[in-house]
Amino acid sequence: MSRWPDPWKLLQRSLFDEPQPQPDMPSPSLPSPPPREPLAGEVFRHPRAQRDVRLDGHLVAYEMRRARRRSIGFVVGPEGLTVSAPRWVGVKEVDSALQDKRGWILRKLREQRERAARLQSARVDWRDGTELPFLGETVIVVLDPRVAGAVLDATADGLPGLARRLLRVGLPHTAEPEQIRDAVQGWLQRQARRIFEERCALFAPRLQVRVRRIALSSAATRWGSASADGSIRLNWRLVHFGLAVIDYVVAHELAHLREMNHSPAFWDVVRSVLPDYEQSRLALRDGQVPVFD
Repeated sequence: MSRWPDPWKLLQRSLFDEPQPQPDMPSPSLPSPPPREPLAGEVFRHPRAQRDVRLDGHLVAYEMRRARRRSIGFVVGPEGLTVSAPRWVGVKEVDSALQDKRGWILRKLREQRERAARLQSARVDWRDGTELPFLGETVIVVLDPRVAGAVLDATADGLPGLARRLLRVGLPHTAEPEQIRDAVQGWLQRQARRIFEERCALFAPRLQVRVRRIALSSAATRWGSASADGSIRLNWRLVHFGLAVIDYVVAHELAHLREMNHSPAFWDVVRSVLPDYEQSRLALRDGQVPVFD
């Protein structure tokens, strides 16, 4: 954006000019330039921004695209705001459309910023002493080359009634972060399969369904799925949550083998084995899992 013009120059006088006599009258004073208001509000900047705009006092630098379309479109993604407009639409019309949608744009930009902050805080620092959630409890990764594979145990923490869960991983202290990540992830996936098989074996008879196949999923947005042929897919990252949450997802997918929908009849099936499933559903929605990259 252009800066405020500053036509006000300091009056200078040559060192070699003789001072001129001034009439006996007060000297007029130059008016001071209007003070520039300090920039306030948040700043949202797309890495490929070509233009910017102020929306309710917040600076939004956005990527501008010209496309063969009939109307102006807005997309808010992890990088920021992208505006797509027809080639015949002028800049003033784009600015007007941005102002009309400012509430939605700012809300989505804040949501993306908050999501990025959550992901950053959840990113795992793979090293000796790393802490991870497992079945709702904290597990501490301990590198121990004397161990074969990975072994979970417990040790007293010096306080009555308090214990830490230690995951001893058979790697040297010089192991690379990727080696630690792969070893821990492999152990978690093995535990996930074991737990899912146990919980399906518990709930399937109660729901009067037959499970033909259980597969692990790594989907980014789905915790589970079910097919009419009796196949169940469950996200292995569920092992970060407590057993009550795992039971909710297992019962949810098994209930689909009777009701392939989310009708009231479906939720009655879930409620028949988990009367308080709503609490686990909220815990799953609001929970956060570690980022393994």
